[in-house]
Amino acid sequence: MIARPALTSLEARIDASANRLLRSAPATGARARLVEFGVFVLKQAWACVFGATFLAVVLAAKLWYPDDAALARNDALTIAAIAIQVVMVVGRLETLRELRVVVLFHVVGTVMELFKTDVGSWMYAADGVLRIGGVPLYSGFMYAAVGSYMVRVYRLFDLRFSRYPRRWLTAVVAVAIYANFFTHHWIVDLRWVLVAAVVLLWGRTTMHFRFFRGTFRMPLLLAFAGVAVFIWLAENIATYAGAWLYPSQVGGWHPVDVSKLSSWFLLMIVSVVLVTWVYPPREPDRVELSAADKGIAVP
Repeated sequence: MIARPALTSLEARIDASANRLLRSAPATGARARLVEFGVFVLKQAWACVFGATFLAVVLAAKLWYPDDAALARNDALTIAAIAIQVVMVVGRLETLRELRVVVLFHVVGTVMELFKTDVGSWMYAADGVLRIGGVPLYSGFMYAAVGSYMVRVYRLFDLRFSRYPRRWLTAVVAVAIYANFFTHHWIVDLRWVLVAAVVLLWGRTTMHFRFFRGTFRMPLLLAFAGVAVFIWLAENIATYAGAWLYPSQVGGWHPVDVSKLSSWFLLMIVSVVLVTWVYPPREPDRVELSAADKGIAVP
């Protein structure tokens, strides 16, 4: 059996303190469900701490960063993103093992940004010196935020998977998805073929997870879709704040088209596959499977 990924030292202390506060919570009834939901929300917020903090900085920069500042806004955002990442590691919110995945997300995202801005898919303000071509360096941190969330949520919710597909097959699909983000500009866009491949490959997979006392489960595809919607909402905030703009938003901001959900859904697959090479998917314990089949929460 693959061991559960350990909490960082800071997270372990927070977890112990939270459990002391929650010991008096009822095990059944409406209050028990409210407690579980509350823990779920707090754990999700904790998993999103990198992305939420950086998004808050981007929004604050739009509202209050002076236009005549000596340091360009884009450079200030890059420095802020680096500072947040340093605090995550030094503060024991992220392990060095996870940092490797986050850095890989950064590289993968930056390569895509260089290409996409070159072909005009979206654009950034032209200020600042901390950039590669037309891409400010903070852009890679937006992809890193997705990676940070993925590796942290895996630990915080003690994720397990039933009928997870073979990892080499998932890697093949992930590579095809990433390639399609580039090749669809010259050949036919295969995104819906790739969506179908994802449904075929992960359609039978069930995700098992913990909030507080209980172990719950849901179809993994539903989890993919939920996170894609969440990222799309964050993208709307980021474009409103001017982190980047699509060509149709240059004349005036408007919500990002819902068609982008398919892109974020497919990007989720690339993210999941990268994370599984650090934290291999684990099967749920037999007692948890038996209890879940009977609708019983396992402490």
